[in-house]
Amino acid sequence: MIKNYLLNNSHKHASKWLVLAIDVFIVIFNFFLAYVIRFGITLDFDTTHMFYQLPIMAVLSTLSFLLIGSYKGVVRHTGIRDAYNLFISVTVLIALTSFLMMLSRSLLVYEQMNIPVSIICIHYMLNIIVLTTSRLIFKYCYYYVKSKIGEVSRILIYGAGDSGLITQAAITNDSTRSLTVVGFIDDNPQKIGKTINGIKVYSSNAISQKFIDRNNVNEIVVSIPHIDKKRLSEISDNLLKLPVKVKIIPAVNDWIDGKLNVSQIKEIQIEDLLERAPINMENQNIKRELHDKIIMITGAAGSIGSEIVRQASYYSYKHLVLIDQAESPLYDLQQELLSKGITNFTPIVADIRDHQRIETIFDKYRPNMVFHAAAYKHVPLMEANPSEAIKINVLGTRKLADLSSEFGVDKFVFVSTDKAVNPTNVMGATKRVAEMYIKCLQGTSKTKYITTRFGNVLGSNGSVIPLFKKQIQKGGPLTVTHKDVTRFFMTIPEASQLVIEAGTMGNGGEIFIFDMGESVKIFDLAKKMIRLSGLSYPNDIDIEITGLRPGEKLYEELLADTENTLPTYHKKIMISKFDDSDCSLVRDKIDDLCIMNLLNQDHQIVGKLKEIVPEFISNNSTFESIDKINMKNEKEIEKVLV
Repeated sequence: MIKNYLLNNSHKHASKWLVLAIDVFIVIFNFFLAYVIRFGITLDFDTTHMFYQLPIMAVLSTLSFLLIGSYKGVVRHTGIRDAYNLFISVTVLIALTSFLMMLSRSLLVYEQMNIPVSIICIHYMLNIIVLTTSRLIFKYCYYYVKSKIGEVSRILIYGAGDSGLITQAAITNDSTRSLTVVGFIDDNPQKIGKTINGIKVYSSNAISQKFIDRNNVNEIVVSIPHIDKKRLSEISDNLLKLPVKVKIIPAVNDWIDGKLNVSQIKEIQIEDLLERAPINMENQNIKRELHDKIIMITGAAGSIGSEIVRQASYYSYKHLVLIDQAESPLYDLQQELLSKGITNFTPIVADIRDHQRIETIFDKYRPNMVFHAAAYKHVPLMEANPSEAIKINVLGTRKLADLSSEFGVDKFVFVSTDKAVNPTNVMGATKRVAEMYIKCLQGTSKTKYITTRFGNVLGSNGSVIPLFKKQIQKGGPLTVTHKDVTRFFMTIPEASQLVIEAGTMGNGGEIFIFDMGESVKIFDLAKKMIRLSGLSYPNDIDIEITGLRPGEKLYEELLADTENTLPTYHKKIMISKFDDSDCSLVRDKIDDLCIMNLLNQDHQIVGKLKEIVPEFISNNSTFESIDKINMKNEKEIEKVLV
């Protein structure tokens, strides 16, 4: 019964009037006790005077407590501030008592109020000690009983610094769950073996299966501010081998009103381990470039496009024109912006392939900058539908780029992909053709055409991580195309900011390459996600190797064989330098490709793609037959020449 009461009423607090009544009773009892102590632990004193004085002490103590408000604190969360309020209340009480005593002496009235100074001093000390102690006793009794009879989560905190202490306080003071901290973990040898707030500090090497079982640990919270992602990955790898939930506190900047709330402590996600540098929204170059500009963003409701919208909205732009053919996601983005009080934008449902519709939008809004993120990007789907890939990725981009030149857009920023480098699939090849077309426009237009190229984005539509999460929820197995396949990863906010920043620094004609860090083996990523879910591989969830999909590479690249890079002022952005092509020939071939695409003859249009992009060699695809024919023709030509 007590257990159910504590669990069901842990969110409720004792009435402040009950607390006030108890405090007043303690003051009255302490007053009697002060007399007993003063007269040698005996009752050898005039009790008649004392009983006259007790009602007055009750009134004065009530007045002082009401004045300071010490009774309003939640007793089980008693802290230094509450103790301070009690001290002030008792001091006010003694001041009122002394004033009343001196007044009665000077006026020679109410002789019964003549209290010895020694009694006042003893009463003062007793009140400070007993009132504060009573609060602490109630607090620790509450948590002791709750921990013994409730279903308690026993927690270890990794990090015995200031952040660890704040985390312990947040956990201890939480009333929504039964939580108790059983220890700290730290790598500092000077802290190991010592106690902090009565809780022992253990070495990370001591945390084993045996330790977890012996102490009934359920969770480990990593509480190290500004922890390096590589270090966090190392810690999580060790902890995830144990049968516990591994959680992490948010960055200090994300705390609610500067305070850590237990609800903010979340289980470690794969994004936490792969997450890269924080985004700096106070970028002066971006601020200056976007000031008072009309900015058009295509694919505005997509993963990258919507984040570009969010980040652009922080700056003093003039107007945002948001274009996407996906009605529902665009509506969701509209509602998100409105909820933040952002109104100077226009969402437009439109298809970038519709030349007349897009031209009308350009004519109406006259954008200064265009961020072109609209694209088809799913490799297997585009391998099966090459004509659609060309319509969006080539034809759509060409129309936008031409209109940008026609309407005097200052900068056109094209969001490309690492799959455009030495492409092995139709999607990558179409993005490479778009890169080439934009590069060729640079010499004939006042518009500055800029291309940005990066790898996979964490959490984007079609990313492997959301797929793995869905597969884990269904009980597996996780599907990986090849045991050795690797990919580069970047967070959506970072990728979007780098796109914007590359656009601000570009002078036209550049292909900006983003530093993607180290590539990640997808098979290892799958195993780590299984462990993060509290499961084990292969006992709980297995990983199935399905074979490379049509057009898929084992390893992605950011530079083609003929390219090298130059640095920029931003350490994560480089400029690709490559041999200039014959632009008139390239544009003629692209025109031919767009005409041929109307016929919907897959092999013919893919063959034309390979002619425009000679390094496009299909992999695990039906279009490999075209490469065999081309190779055969090349050999016959070589024989003739010999």
